[in-house]
Amino acid sequence: MIFRILRLWTILLITGISTAAAQDNAAQTAEIQRTFEAAVKAATQGPADVPLRQLATLHLPDPYSYIPVTEAAAFMRSMGNVTDENFYGLVMSKQHDQFWFVSIDYVDSGHLKDDDAKSWDADELLQNLKDGTEAGNKERAERGFPPLDVVGWIERPAYDESTHRLVWSMLVKDRSGVEQGTTVNYNTYALGRQGYFMLNLVTGEAGIANDRKHADAILAGLDYKPGERYADFDSSTDRVAEYGLAALIGGIAAKKLGLLALMGVTFVKFWKLALIGIAVAGGAVGKLFRRKNTTPQA
Repeated sequence: MIFRILRLWTILLITGISTAAAQDNAAQTAEIQRTFEAAVKAATQGPADVPLRQLATLHLPDPYSYIPVTEAAAFMRSMGNVTDENFYGLVMSKQHDQFWFVSIDYVDSGHLKDDDAKSWDADELLQNLKDGTEAGNKERAERGFPPLDVVGWIERPAYDESTHRLVWSMLVKDRSGVEQGTTVNYNTYALGRQGYFMLNLVTGEAGIANDRKHADAILAGLDYKPGERYADFDSSTDRVAEYGLAALIGGIAAKKLGLLALMGVTFVKFWKLALIGIAVAGGAVGKLFRRKNTTPQA
């Protein structure tokens, strides 16, 4: 049954595409498929404790796999995104019928004060996001991608002072109207002593109601090491960030999140086709992960 559904998706996604566009799509789909298979082979599968350099440990639950930086960056590039030194890898589902991922970044910003969480204006923050995304549309145009619009909140910003974790989500659409579906960024942050981790879920609008639980579970599994926790801040020695918590939702976030939204549009369009190719070839994602499980460890 799953293969019939996948073939139906193929027909629906390809119908109406010109020959030249179909060739371009096929080339990009092949690249996504290649980098995805490489990512699966390099994955650490939950349950496992994944070290995030010297800063934290990700207690990865069973349904998920962690993709290390090299392979994850190649997969990101195949979908039109770029990574930098802040990139710490990806988390994906082991299930072949789930189309989402979580990107992990760490920003060495200095200690981030969270006082402004008590008085911020969600409407003003949303406007900052819209303005920042509009400014980023010039760069997207230079890279050959359509402009994006921030539609509104999926989840208004919520900060938990006891755990020093921030969650918010916005809805982004492709202004050209060519792409099908709407992309959602579900953004979670964990503040530490000298910076913060960003764990950003990229999925489609139709899947966010179910997929947001995965982002929450992954965030809950991130544990700073002793000495790196938010409470370990030492005002006599530690650097303080030049911006506050609200900036993670406003201008500073807009450029990267806009690029993630851009990748999400590509992701919705092409990744399903790439996974269809794997499934039809007899190498469904679940089978790839199970094969990795049986590989002897060096």
